[in-house]
Amino acid sequence: MSTEFFIARRYLFSKKKFSFITVISLISVLGVTVGVAALIIVLSVFNGFSGKVTGMLINFDPHIRIEAATEGSVADFRALETSVKQMGYANSSVYTLNKGMLANSKSNEVVFVKGVDQNGIAEVSGIKELTTIGSFDLSDEGGLGGVVIGFSLLNKMKAMPGDTITILSPAGLEMSLTQFVDPRSAQFVIKGVFDSDNKDYDGNYAFISLPKSQELFNLQGKVNGIEIRLPDIGKSESVKSKLADELGDSYKVQTWYDLHSDFYSILKVERTGVYLILSLIIAVASFNILGSLTMTVIEKRRDIGVLKAMGATNTMITKIFLFEGISVGLIGMIAGTVLGILITLGQKYFQFYKLDPLVYKLDALPVEMRAIDLILVPLAALLLCFLASIYPSKRASSMEPVSAIRWE
Repeated sequence: MSTEFFIARRYLFSKKKFSFITVISLISVLGVTVGVAALIIVLSVFNGFSGKVTGMLINFDPHIRIEAATEGSVADFRALETSVKQMGYANSSVYTLNKGMLANSKSNEVVFVKGVDQNGIAEVSGIKELTTIGSFDLSDEGGLGGVVIGFSLLNKMKAMPGDTITILSPAGLEMSLTQFVDPRSAQFVIKGVFDSDNKDYDGNYAFISLPKSQELFNLQGKVNGIEIRLPDIGKSESVKSKLADELGDSYKVQTWYDLHSDFYSILKVERTGVYLILSLIIAVASFNILGSLTMTVIEKRRDIGVLKAMGATNTMITKIFLFEGISVGLIGMIAGTVLGILITLGQKYFQFYKLDPLVYKLDALPVEMRAIDLILVPLAALLLCFLASIYPSKRASSMEPVSAIRWE
């Protein structure tokens, strides 16, 4: 143990009396502890919600989506699909996506009608596992196609599985306004109902077979694009870059993150804002450290003078008070990290903060700790405490030994 650290420890822990400076030091430690713990807990809650939402989204959406850059549809999609598979992305499937109207005797709803390959959809989406009533069956039955819709849409239309509904297409709608031509429409049987835990999806999407969709929306054998699911979603950005380079400017490549960029941008801004606001707790504690060390320097001016008279250098005096400030930050950092981890683990395993599952689709507040948060938050607290210790340390080292002990 160095001499500087030994003296700093004596100043910090071996007080002969419970002075005002001691109280401020304890408040500083408590402030750092609360600030670090609050940051770890709140960031874990953000991570938990982000993880839950991401899980819902990627269970419904693909990891990569390829579309035509200019036109709304892809004509030679078989060649595109072959190229994608030759590049090593076997889990891929074509799709169509258009707006249409679902109608029955009780309701009319405008939704996204997605045409998919019934055999290939499982390779790019978890929609089959999300279908909880009936089955994901899009095959024709007695001349009627099969359709799978979400729970919310089923309730809005006041329909039941097995009911027949009509899907109207906007294709040819302009012509029907000036001529005696009926808009394109077709009847479908509700064969399955899915529950994605996302009201936007459950209330705004209907799935039909690819051939039916091409016929209904007059796509003339074209598709809107191709979807891909990767073994590792973390490689989405690198795969996007690779596909963009290989396919050229004729196609637009998007990742699952790009499809929901607005949502994640808002989440990122909120996370940064909360981080900065809660960091003020640690900043206030750092000012307390600055105040307590400054008063300690004034109180110990005789000791500083004696140490300098005995040969202590300015660097040694600076280190003594730096170590004292860092020790306060280190104690608060460790205590806050332990407290934050314990509370987060308690919520994760014992779920003492409950949520209404009918409103949030969750039984309890979700939490998820990440190593990067457990490293950056304590280090940021320690850095602030170190910066707060610089001024008092420099002030102590600048004292002249004669003036420090003259009036003692």
